[in-house]
Amino acid sequence: MASRRRRRVSRQILSYFTGPIAYMIEIAAVVSGALQHWDDFIIIVALLLFNAALGFWQDRKAASALAALKKGLAPTATVMRAGSWTTIASHAVVPGDVVSIRLGEIVPADLRLLGDADVSIDQSALTGESVPVRKNAGDEAYSGSIIKQGETTAVVIATGGSTFFGRTAKLVAGAGTISHAQKAMFQIGNFLIIVAVALAAVLVLFEVFHNFDTEWSGSAGDQVNKALGIVQFVLVLLVASIPVAMPAVFSVTMALGALALSKQEAIVSRLQSIEEMAGIDILCSDKTGTLTKNKLTLGDPILVAATQGSEVILAGALASRAEDHDAIDDAVIAGLADPGAVSAWTVQQFTPFDPVTKYTKALVRSADGTAKIVAKGAPQAILDLANAADDVSATVTTSVADLAAHGNRALAVAESCDDRGSSWSVLGVLPMFDPPRDDSKATIDLAREKGVEVRMITGDDTAIAVETARELGLGTNILTAGDVFPADFDPDSVPPAIADAIEKADGFARVFPEHKYAIVKSLQQRGHLVAMTGDGVNDAPALKQADCGTAVSGATDAARGAAALILTAPGLSVINSAIDEARRIFGRVNSYTIYRVALTIDIMFLVVLATLILGFQPLTAVMIVIISLLDDVPIMTIAYDNTPVSKKPIRWQMPKVLGNSAVLGFFSVIQSLGLLFLVYGAAQVSGGLFGVASWSGDQHLAMDQIQTAVFLQLVTGGHLLIFVTRAQRWFFLRPFPSWQLVAAIAGTQILAILMSGFGWLMTALPWEMVGVTLAYCVVWVFILGAVRLVAEKAIDRRSGPWNKAEEMFVQDLREVAMVRPHPAHAAQTRK
Repeated sequence: MASRRRRRVSRQILSYFTGPIAYMIEIAAVVSGALQHWDDFIIIVALLLFNAALGFWQDRKAASALAALKKGLAPTATVMRAGSWTTIASHAVVPGDVVSIRLGEIVPADLRLLGDADVSIDQSALTGESVPVRKNAGDEAYSGSIIKQGETTAVVIATGGSTFFGRTAKLVAGAGTISHAQKAMFQIGNFLIIVAVALAAVLVLFEVFHNFDTEWSGSAGDQVNKALGIVQFVLVLLVASIPVAMPAVFSVTMALGALALSKQEAIVSRLQSIEEMAGIDILCSDKTGTLTKNKLTLGDPILVAATQGSEVILAGALASRAEDHDAIDDAVIAGLADPGAVSAWTVQQFTPFDPVTKYTKALVRSADGTAKIVAKGAPQAILDLANAADDVSATVTTSVADLAAHGNRALAVAESCDDRGSSWSVLGVLPMFDPPRDDSKATIDLAREKGVEVRMITGDDTAIAVETARELGLGTNILTAGDVFPADFDPDSVPPAIADAIEKADGFARVFPEHKYAIVKSLQQRGHLVAMTGDGVNDAPALKQADCGTAVSGATDAARGAAALILTAPGLSVINSAIDEARRIFGRVNSYTIYRVALTIDIMFLVVLATLILGFQPLTAVMIVIISLLDDVPIMTIAYDNTPVSKKPIRWQMPKVLGNSAVLGFFSVIQSLGLLFLVYGAAQVSGGLFGVASWSGDQHLAMDQIQTAVFLQLVTGGHLLIFVTRAQRWFFLRPFPSWQLVAAIAGTQILAILMSGFGWLMTALPWEMVGVTLAYCVVWVFILGAVRLVAEKAIDRRSGPWNKAEEMFVQDLREVAMVRPHPAHAAQTRK
């Protein structure tokens, strides 16, 4: 067993070192080690291990959902064995065993109640019902539920994975999706690998065949050295094309987002979920304890014989027993305007709820000796007890039907003014409901403004769900799960007809865990990104399957273990903050991705084209490694950048990302080639220009200075490019870049300038040429900014002559010019 567990852990650890990005990073580490660039080797290996450790931690965190489910099982059970009661471990219970259950115990298995059973069981964590359920002989009790009142015997009908609880655990084990951020990194990695390998192959073929007669003459040793030189340069070029910091940038950016959410009392247990929230377009929410308070509350009493509502509530409170902590009794007692009113009466005899009579009754006496009997219970039972007149029965029946139509429960209250119960009068009806949280409606309205559709999924009754939806302003097309899902359906693959019903419905009621799971997965298969909120064991499978499962305050351990986001403060208001933070993070990661792919295209194409056109390499291997380090390490400060919040869900659109990257990369190549030809031409002029040595003076020096100028342009132009990719408008408009990003880029610029001017690790470039290069890059950042706007407009173009990109372009121009649109044009702009 131990060796099998070790092998399983070993396979899990090895899995974090596979995949396109991981392979690219590993190749980079091997190449750096082979070239004895140990600083690069240490940095790359550290990034590789960091990403692997992060993945391992996240998987271990997700596995805690199953561990939490196991904790919810009863540790022991009282079983009839060999004619006597004995206590055994709950896992030893088998079908057919007769067990005893009583107040406060956890049900050890799925049971069928026996004899004269009359117990109240809290199964809300399993089914989502808002109050404990009264169970009688022949009814089922689910494993993991809690006995709130009474005691009885029962026969075991299912254990382990066959129980209601066990089926939920199986769903949790099989739930989960690959994050869209991971998919994006795979696609980007594959794209860069194809581009880099193809260009490297062109470069090798050119070096081998174009200069075959001149380069490959001489001894075998010379040929080997030349071959190794080409291989070394190509490998280093490939290292430069590998975005070794990409996983770390993603992780650091999301970790900072998690830190921001923690200050709002939300704990992130799966970092990728933050990025997923940016594209969420459907929020599936549990009702009980999430949208509502999960606390029965009295409405205004409906009067019959009583003249004041306080009379009805007081009589109902006297017919309740606080020490039982029954949800209904607690609600009635809490409804007293004056809690001390009950102390004026002494309970001399109390009759608890009986499933036959369906009411509670108490004989009470006041300090002056007045005695009376009070009763509360099912309306029809109270009418029978009071032998009510037809008009009273009609009033109560109509009131109860109206309350039921609005999803409210009802209790009738009666009293007898003598201690023999010979003359009863029905005082009135007490409406009872589970009210919405104070912030639920505002949270839902704000989510809708962000383009997120909210749907209710609850285990409670359909009428209750519809009324709650109406109060919260949600759609009232609430379907009963049993009417939609057949008994033997596969939650992993629902038929198209059911998937259509799921997509069109505003919510579902009377759902079980497999229904919630199937609803979430079906919506995902239809292309939606789905968030799920809940607090019970019944929510755990759907929470883990969702793109961002959110456990609300007070959730069970199973729900918290399955969730990616855990709220520690009541209510859902932080959900909207999480969406905003996710969209900021997505903007940062998206801008970094476009920047990094464009820069890779720039470096790769520049080296290949310069080699093909001019016949020499514009960069040395050392320069390429330095550029790679200067590009990736400081750029992690993009995680601190100020980014706008999208008003609609956003998600990865790889054709758009790679299209923008390709366009900017193409023009960046033109920029780099332009400087290369400028410096190359300066070296051709007799005496040189801008302080650059001329070919006639010292050709070797001129070539080295050209390489230094290209190095400076790639560092300066490349880092100015991030200002272009971080904004969808002109880069000099709000939101301005964060000081951390500006400081990091300024630091790399200063270092690159000093290296170029003083000749650190390269040939010194005249300061005149340093100034020319910097000015050249500043001009080009405006050109690239215009290119980005035109590219966005072309890619986002929709049908019709006017679209959002064009409107944004015009608004930016007006903001630059500090002019207001003429009233005659205002209407056209809004169209």
